[in-house]
Amino acid sequence: MISAFRSTLAGLVVAAVFAPAAMAQDTKNQGYLVDTQGNVITSSTTKLCVRTSEWTPARAIAQCDPDLVKKPAPRAAPKPAMKPKPAMKPKPAMKPKPAAKKKAKPRMVNVELKIELQGIAFNKTELTDVNKKDLDKFLGGLKKPTKARGTVAIGAMVITGHTDRIGSDKYNKKLSEERAKNAMEYVLSHGVDKKVIFWEGKGEKQPIPVTKFCDNKMKRKQLIECLSPNRRVTIEVVGRALNLKPAPKPKAKKPAAKKR
Repeated sequence: MISAFRSTLAGLVVAAVFAPAAMAQDTKNQGYLVDTQGNVITSSTTKLCVRTSEWTPARAIAQCDPDLVKKPAPRAAPKPAMKPKPAMKPKPAMKPKPAAKKKAKPRMVNVELKIELQGIAFNKTELTDVNKKDLDKFLGGLKKPTKARGTVAIGAMVITGHTDRIGSDKYNKKLSEERAKNAMEYVLSHGVDKKVIFWEGKGEKQPIPVTKFCDNKMKRKQLIECLSPNRRVTIEVVGRALNLKPAPKPKAKKPAAKKR
């Protein structure tokens, strides 16, 4: 009688102990056995959570089965706040550069020079010693500046040979050309560029005016002497040189007359 009473009492005690757990179990995850406080019960020997018969991997919790629980994706670290760019200091205003003074262009002047080398020997083509001396002075003057101009840059040099009227036109034409070529060779020996030189022979076509008084009735020797100026070589130079004369001052404008 007493043993039956004890069994009944023990059953009531067990029911009383587990009833709250069962009730709590209904409100908690039913995959694990929990106490009245809702804490998961672990084995005293294995320290493992006690699973219920309703446990499934879907009911796994990180406390008991961390390997079965999906770990939340790590939150991206917040980007550091962008530091505000320092305010740009206004650049100091650039001072306008003073206007460069325009250099005055050198004033050039056209140069035209001429020399006549007269008195070449009758029926000869070579320049006389006097002719050469005069030509040396002429050519040297091109390289020397004067008060009015600088050295002359030769643009063209025309050398023309002439004869007197004695002899045939054909012969005199040929003779005048040879005189021009001889003069050209002498000029080249002074360093003048051959590219600027032009030569020709005019024969008897351009006599010196004064020789018109030479009468053909004169004795031959006298006539040859009278016509000597026609036996010549003419050299003309055209070029450019720096104008060394001071520039003319601009004329002051007269004030306009006041209307009455």
